[in-house]
Amino acid sequence: MAVGRTWSVALLGLDGSLIEVEADISSQLPKFVIIGLADKSLGEAEGRVRQAATNSGCRLSGQRITVNLSPASLPKNGSGFDLAIALSCLAADAVVSNESIDRVVHLGELGLDGRLRPTPGILPAVLAAMRAGRTTVMVPTGNEDEAKLVPDIRVVGVASLREAAIWHGAELDPIPVEPILQAGTGAPDEPALDLADVVGQHDAVQAMLVAAAGGHHLMMLGPPGAGKTMLAARLPGILPDLTVPEALDVTSIRSLGGSPIGRALAFRPPFENPHHTATAAAILGGGSRTIRPGAAARAAHGVLFLDEAPEFQASVLDALRQPLESGTISIHRANAVAHFPGRFQLVLAANPCPCGQYGAKENTCVCPPSAIRRYLGRVSGPLMDRIDIQLRVRRITSAELALSAEDERLTSASARSVVAQSRQRTATRLAGTPWTTNGQVPGPWLRSGDRLLSRTVTSPIDRALERGAITMRGYDRVLRVAWTLCDLDGTDRPDASQIGRALFLRKGI
Repeated sequence: MAVGRTWSVALLGLDGSLIEVEADISSQLPKFVIIGLADKSLGEAEGRVRQAATNSGCRLSGQRITVNLSPASLPKNGSGFDLAIALSCLAADAVVSNESIDRVVHLGELGLDGRLRPTPGILPAVLAAMRAGRTTVMVPTGNEDEAKLVPDIRVVGVASLREAAIWHGAELDPIPVEPILQAGTGAPDEPALDLADVVGQHDAVQAMLVAAAGGHHLMMLGPPGAGKTMLAARLPGILPDLTVPEALDVTSIRSLGGSPIGRALAFRPPFENPHHTATAAAILGGGSRTIRPGAAARAAHGVLFLDEAPEFQASVLDALRQPLESGTISIHRANAVAHFPGRFQLVLAANPCPCGQYGAKENTCVCPPSAIRRYLGRVSGPLMDRIDIQLRVRRITSAELALSAEDERLTSASARSVVAQSRQRTATRLAGTPWTTNGQVPGPWLRSGDRLLSRTVTSPIDRALERGAITMRGYDRVLRVAWTLCDLDGTDRPDASQIGRALFLRKGI
């Protein structure tokens, strides 16, 4: 008999590799063998495939069936190979056309009744197939809308193995079945959070505007009830919509995490707010068998908010240092390395001491100095050095509350328009470079060529660097914020006042 051959996709992080699935039927003792570095869930495909084929009216051969997943050295996991394995076995037994299945990439998990179940990670898998030059993919009906989000590839949705076999030339009568659909089309819409809800806190609102315009990381320090969480939750609302590549990344990560995907890409920046008991694996991603994205990866191209930052484990906070520099989250395992997008805006919020009252005018702090130092010391100096804007937030008074009722507050829509105009100026200046926001620009580039500012303009940060008040990394980050202030003000180059404002935002705590 001929060897049945088709294709599937193995995912490692968001990167997918095309896998050749071969099946051979030989005259030996009856057995079903899967070779090619398959994990436990993939190794259990025998039971699913055999029973699904039987209940679909196309029983597999009773002889020895050997399924090879090539390249054999690449780790493979998950149940998404079921459809490819079943069709390659049927092709080896001449039930379906070998030439037909060889032209198609097959993705999907089989149920025992022969129906295809929606499978996590379909969107990144179809993207990988498209980038590998394949033109047709076959997916479960429940994932059809998700797969069609990828352009320039033909998507065939099937509800069962029998329907897939008929599509590939099997001489079977069609039997309609009820397809298995995803539980929902996504999370319910949450009420829009408007920046105008923030009472007072003019300096904090302006700092949020700067952070949004330049993609800068932000730290807010203040007593409970000052509005730190309220401000952070409104940051995604003033960010501009994502580009198509960014939206594909965000939607692919949601698909890989098993979240239902609707009929459209997610063009709004995500917001992740993990609890302070989260582990490093929960924040960055991980897993002993299948590597799943963590909160930082799910926040890619959006906002990662760590409330009560000193309550997080120090190792968890320090694990964020590498993604903040490189923009990529790398999960290392003994036999593989998975990569996820890691370019997010980090927002930290903290109380000034364990009781939260240190520095507050209206209350008295009861914490000893050693406890205050230990508490704030949980956020390490190297991590703080990577935060562009460090802001102290205080509680508002009744007089400020009364005055704010008469003021016209900045709305999220108006702020988003200002941010979009600022980013457009940034994009024009950074045209031809790999960066899109000031928060991504490296310091050496800002300190060279026609971007080099005169010593008169940079004198405030030159003196701060000389005194040791900032590091060289901090010097470059002040320059980044200064260029963002320049874009917000609509000027060509930062002046001394903008450098001074950027330095204040850097050392505001």
